[in-house]
Amino acid sequence: MSLGPRVLKTGLAVVLALYITIWLGLEPPVFAAIAATFTIQPSIYRSWKQVLEQIQANTLGAIIALSSIYLFGNNPIVIGVVMVIVIIISLKLKMEGSISLTLITVLFMMSSPEFEGIITAANKFIIVLVGMGSAFIVNIIISPPNYNKNFTEKMDISFRSMSLLIRTAISNELTERTFQAQWAKLKKDISKLEDLYKILDEEREKISRVKPLDVREIIVFKQMLASLQHGLKLLDIIEDHFFQSRPEVEHTREFDNHLEYLIDYHEMILLKFAGKIKDIEGADEDYALDETGQFLEAIISETSYEREHKLRLVIIGSAIFDYAFQLERLNDLIDQYQKKKQHVEKSTLSSILKNPRTFLKR
Repeated sequence: MSLGPRVLKTGLAVVLALYITIWLGLEPPVFAAIAATFTIQPSIYRSWKQVLEQIQANTLGAIIALSSIYLFGNNPIVIGVVMVIVIIISLKLKMEGSISLTLITVLFMMSSPEFEGIITAANKFIIVLVGMGSAFIVNIIISPPNYNKNFTEKMDISFRSMSLLIRTAISNELTERTFQAQWAKLKKDISKLEDLYKILDEEREKISRVKPLDVREIIVFKQMLASLQHGLKLLDIIEDHFFQSRPEVEHTREFDNHLEYLIDYHEMILLKFAGKIKDIEGADEDYALDETGQFLEAIISETSYEREHKLRLVIIGSAIFDYAFQLERLNDLIDQYQKKKQHVEKSTLSSILKNPRTFLKR
């Protein structure tokens, strides 16, 4: 794990929890620190959701623990049975993420050799709540990372890895060791992108007041991710079928050239989104999709291969067509997003020019 914002926020939440419990005279403060560690989350929405879930689960766990102490005592067998019951109930209520802290709360409540009364039990429960509250406060005060920027940066890194793999998938120029390392890295990067997208989607949907432009941006991010996922799927299919189909040299060159063309097109689309190049010529006429459709039709009409080998090539051709379709959709969505963005910027500028005093007052 790298030293990022979440690591620092965890440390600050622990410090805050310890200071608050010491200031309130609650003992032992270490359980507040443990609760803070389990509650910290990468975004405000997830932190809020986690706190609500933790409060519900821990309240339920505390009630079960107190009831068990009153009825059966707190010998090791009773504690073990209570732990099992708490796990089962948490799973039934779909609170899997709160199980760890709830079990710690139950152990904390039942840890004394003798039951010391409801006041002591309440004191222990408050300690856990202080830890959860401290984590939530830190998450609100300290701004979360710029997930939009992180997403686009990680997208660029993932695309470069995929570009290398697709450009060399047919020509087989990479060593097996390098290919496998790059492939594993790409899968890991795409998995991180999926997590980032989920956070972005949650924040926009649950916390922020979503503007139409923001919704379009999220849709673009979703399609960027889908394009990468289909590129990865294409690589899997090429690995499984291409060389087993025993292609002729001429057809190998055609596959290689068309993949080169599509990966160049993918790169141009991403550069256009970043504002580094002008519009792509021919994009409005679905040029890439038409070219790939003709390429697939040529594969289907080929008669020089055995049935099994031809079917393998058709599978690859279909995956290439699917990848081209995702790229064309991405290009269209980016066009719509940028046109809307330009319209909003022009409208804002026009409003400022018409009412400069109103703007200055703001």
